[in-house]
Amino acid sequence: MKGIVRQAVEWGVLILAAWLISLVIRTYVIDTRVVPTGSMLPTIQLDDRLIVDKLFFRFSQIRRGDIVVFRAPPEAGEKEELVKRVIGLPGEKFEVRNGKVWINDRVLTEDYVLQPPDYRYGPVVIPANAYFVMGDNRRNSKDSHIWGFLPKNDITGRVLLRYWPLSSFGHLAGPPARGYPAQTTSTSPVAGGTKWFLWGTVG
Repeated sequence: MKGIVRQAVEWGVLILAAWLISLVIRTYVIDTRVVPTGSMLPTIQLDDRLIVDKLFFRFSQIRRGDIVVFRAPPEAGEKEELVKRVIGLPGEKFEVRNGKVWINDRVLTEDYVLQPPDYRYGPVVIPANAYFVMGDNRRNSKDSHIWGFLPKNDITGRVLLRYWPLSSFGHLAGPPARGYPAQTTSTSPVAGGTKWFLWGTVG
């Protein structure tokens, strides 16, 4: 009888330890997300399953094109965390006009957008420690053009890959905007544009 009780206690401790480890990992290291809306179409489909880095992104810079998870601002009217793409970086002059995004008076080439935006925004200068995020489904996305800049501290993770459906398994992180810098060292606009130190191209 004592042996059975001891074995039950051991199994209970193992199960509790596994649960605690899983909780720590999902809270602070890696988590999963299900996307319930079409705001990121065509890149992310309805009910896609994503793996999100919640730790390591904090030791590197957020890049243009990164798909991030963040706490919804009060103005968004949402309780759940949101998923959008980083388009504008701190210190940049940002504008939407003629169906295009303009960064420091240069057009951003975006091959991932479902439809061009049918609205005008800006020009504005993105403050320090904040980002301008947008959905790839520009005409059906409640994003920074509605509720404003995203504070850096509200970002809780960066999407790494899609693991479901298996037919669409693959890497999602990284700057996909062709021919345009992914990062900047400047926190304010300078004459002739922003000083770039990394030119990232994908696709």
